Amino acid sequence: MNKILIGLSLLIVSLCINTTDVSAKGKTITMSIMNTDGLSIGTASLVQDGDNVKIHLQASQLTAGVHGIHIHENGQCDPPDFKTAGAHFNPINHQHGFNNPKGFHNGDLPNIEVSSDGTIDVELITSVVTLKKGEANSLLKKKGTSLVIHADADDYVTDPAGNSGARIACGVISK
Repeated sequence: MNKILIGLSLLIVSLCINTTDVSAKGKTITMSIMNTDGLSIGTASLVQDGDNVKIHLQASQLTAGVHGIHIHENGQCDPPDFKTAGAHFNPINHQHGFNNPKGFHNGDLPNIEVSSDGTIDVELITSVVTLKKGEANSLLKKKGTSLVIHADADDYVTDPAGNSGARIACGVISK
């Protein structure tokens, strides 16, 4: 009888561990990143990890230096200017920038630094968006959202886009 109870206890613990592992890790969404000529220059992968969304960006053919990067409200990336991506993803109607006393957009992300050979391989983490459908801050809206790299660094204050310059690369986030 004790062997049966121990066996059942181990089975229950095993099922709980597997359930926890599955719910903590979401499916990966991978998108192509295109330049202003409409050519693919890399990929970005997004995954829900608990309350965070992890973004893994790998790209090449970018100008070296610091660039702003933001999540935009529309799932559209029409070159050459990517204006179809719309404004920053901002379902809470805050102003732009991490250093803005009035809060920041959900789509605001830390600047990225492209190496001297024009490549980037970086992971960004944000806790103010989700990949869970139906949530107000979900990136998986009916028409999607987009990830946009800008020509210049984000100053983290100036509304609406942190003086981050032209849109130089874009990828559509959709499921």
